[in-house]
Amino acid sequence: MHDRLLRLIGIPVLSLLITLLTGPAPGSVSPLWFIISWSISLYFTFFLWIGNRALWAWVLVRFPQVEQTPKRLWTLAALSVLFTSVATVLLRLPLQQLLPQYFSTFWPDHLRASIFNLIPTVVVLMVYEARYSFQQWERNVRHAEQLTRAGVQSQLEALQNQLDPHFLFNSLNTLSALIDEHNTPAQDFVEQLADVYRYVLVSRDKATVPLAKELAFVATYVALQKARFRDNLQVEQDVPPAALLQHVAPLSVQLLVENALKHNVASREHPLHLAIRYEPSGPYLVVENKLRPRTAGLGSSTGIGLQNIIHRYELLQASQPVEISQGPEWFRVCLPLLTPQ
Repeated sequence: MHDRLLRLIGIPVLSLLITLLTGPAPGSVSPLWFIISWSISLYFTFFLWIGNRALWAWVLVRFPQVEQTPKRLWTLAALSVLFTSVATVLLRLPLQQLLPQYFSTFWPDHLRASIFNLIPTVVVLMVYEARYSFQQWERNVRHAEQLTRAGVQSQLEALQNQLDPHFLFNSLNTLSALIDEHNTPAQDFVEQLADVYRYVLVSRDKATVPLAKELAFVATYVALQKARFRDNLQVEQDVPPAALLQHVAPLSVQLLVENALKHNVASREHPLHLAIRYEPSGPYLVVENKLRPRTAGLGSSTGIGLQNIIHRYELLQASQPVEISQGPEWFRVCLPLLTPQ
């Protein structure tokens, strides 16, 4: 919490304003009396400011999210009233010994002082809350801009590295019409390939997609790959229906499956096993594959694809980071499931 300047300026200025607004005019009392009054005000302001600031920081750690703002404010209000009341009584105790004619021991006077001290306390807490809300708004705007730039960059790279998906999609429909209608495997393959490009077209401009749609797309993608690998590729899926309502970054699960095929052997002797399952602790979607690295194959691993996924989930402000782990015989990536917006 970078508020050192706010405290260095705010505490003396607020105490001076309280002195000027509640005490006699500076010209009607001696300079010494004015300094004493200001010192007493500074004494109360310092301890109440620091105490309520620490209280606000404690509550903020427990309720930091925008949707938790009402809970944070109600909790802060209750605790601040309690703290300010108790602190006011304790701070008055030494003054009752030094200036008994001005600080009595009667409880009504304590109550009036506590109520009065709540006014600047509310002002200070409103300043902190407004400052935090502005920082959150600024952070969200920055994240949205980064996400937009990342999406634009991704589309530019796609245009640079491959043909227009619309062209390919329309060409596949034309190819399907040219294939003999009795050639069912070829018809099915082309239709599945068209489904892949249809999903790419629909999802490429979206920040997130439902997990159900992403897994349906992955199933189509796996079916296309099985036309080549057949039983050498084995994919198991264990995701409960309730989890399918959560969201993921589009094409993120498919990229993990593609990476597994790209960097691992898939042969009759060593079939490639992939598992896609739900992990409630995150919650996560876990994609895990047997680790059988290719000695030479479709391309060396640069890690760019995984770094891209990690960055996309950071921009989406996922509650948990993407987790990547590896053992002697397995490789695992845990994608945090996102709450639908």
